[in-house]
Amino acid sequence: MKKEATKVIDELTVRYPSLSVCKDDITKLAGALISCCKNGGKLLVCGNGGSAADAQHIVGELMKGFCSNRPLSDNEKAEFQKYGDDGAVLAEKLQSPLPAISLYNETALITAYCNDADPSLIYAQQVYALGKPGDLLLCVSTSGNSENVCLAVPAAKVKGMTVAALTGKTGGKLKSVCDICIAVPETETYKVQELHLPVYHAVCLCAEKEFFG
Repeated sequence: MKKEATKVIDELTVRYPSLSVCKDDITKLAGALISCCKNGGKLLVCGNGGSAADAQHIVGELMKGFCSNRPLSDNEKAEFQKYGDDGAVLAEKLQSPLPAISLYNETALITAYCNDADPSLIYAQQVYALGKPGDLLLCVSTSGNSENVCLAVPAAKVKGMTVAALTGKTGGKLKSVCDICIAVPETETYKVQELHLPVYHAVCLCAEKEFFG
């Protein structure tokens, strides 16, 4: 990672000293996300309840400008400008993304799968459908034991994906099956979630600084 990106994690652990125990794993996740995007991959994120909202939040920080402007390159702008006035608007206002998908968003698919098949496989089915080698799956679970999240991991492995988890202190089942596990040092759900937010903000910011300065 670039120096600007690693500095983000150093600053995170200054602001949240309790996260110092997770520093190496946070660095690994940031590196995995950067590598995924450099190689044309995408991030898939899943979770339940507040963690589903966190999945959406993560995608929101990656798919548009977070702390930096992300204008299109001159070559990209030139391609859009071939399409007249509409193209000129797109060239000026579109922002460069880092590709990410929240698996919680597919309400019709999820409810159909719950009704017609198996509710515990709502994320596994999507990972198997969308995942490809080089992609990254991020599982967000305060306990580390959410069944539908845990079952997404084998689907990701079969598809050749890297798998990371964001959990509470024990790591739960996810700790033993994921390539990277950030187990923040809290056990109560709301306290775990309070530490998840600065972690994923830092990871998203690392990626943004790596690609957009």
